[in-house]
Amino acid sequence: MNHPTAIALRDLTKQYGSFTALDHLTLEIEEGSICGLLGPNGAGKTTAMRCLLGHIRPTSGSVSLAGKPLEPATFESLAYVPEKSALYEAMTIADHLTVYRQCYRNYDPVRVAELLAMFKLDPRKKVKKLSKGQRTAVMLILALSYRPRILILDEASSGLDPVFQRTVLDLIIDAAANGATILFSSHQVGQVERAADRVAILKAGRLVLDGNVDTLKGSAKVVEAIFDGSVPELNGLASDARITRIERSGRMLRAYVNADSDGVARHVQALGPRNVAVLDLNLEDIFFNAVGADRAPVIGEQ
Repeated sequence: MNHPTAIALRDLTKQYGSFTALDHLTLEIEEGSICGLLGPNGAGKTTAMRCLLGHIRPTSGSVSLAGKPLEPATFESLAYVPEKSALYEAMTIADHLTVYRQCYRNYDPVRVAELLAMFKLDPRKKVKKLSKGQRTAVMLILALSYRPRILILDEASSGLDPVFQRTVLDLIIDAAANGATILFSSHQVGQVERAADRVAILKAGRLVLDGNVDTLKGSAKVVEAIFDGSVPELNGLASDARITRIERSGRMLRAYVNADSDGVARHVQALGPRNVAVLDLNLEDIFFNAVGADRAPVIGEQ
């Protein structure tokens, strides 16, 4: 069953002089979905979010939220957590919450109290006395205080310890289960793998991969072989069109395969390994394949 599109970036391009930060990016995210936005530094993730929020104007292309262009009323049901703190140093946590209570009709004081307790925050504390992780937690609490229908998170777990990182992921999953649509970026691929049902990978401003996480993980394989001695000559594997990347480390060979994994496994078996296995990729493997070289580099070969 298809759900309505909540977030749509269509043919979005952003140029700064001769530099292209976004290159004809098209991405549509269904209502109630969690989409993880991945890419190396400088790939265009933050630029895409800033265009989506109206912070910067795209050179060309369009943005829509819940089927409409961005307008003031949109922000009644949209929340954004930036990577860097947007809090006021001299104000307390309670001061910030008071502003949100006055600005948003759907402000939920019961939910806010739950979140403050969850992150072990004293609302009387001034922002200038908070750690980076605590500031991130405050921005998350503010964003969730009025139960937004669309949530944009740019490195939202930045500075948090592993326990609170897990808490953030649980909050994201819970919000989506209650109908919210979430777009979040992270440098930690494992976080995206745990929380997202959809992933979009950017490289140099272009969308290089987009799809359902489980489908992507099942559609490509890795052929892994262990040899008794060092890995022998590859006998043409490095130029095989079925293989996107090869890694050699000591007695181990790993070939990342985009088609006919059984055929590749037979080719590897002919090299005389102790054993060969065909494995599903994890999201980290998929990410590196998407942003890596166009041909199949042999990593670790002397």
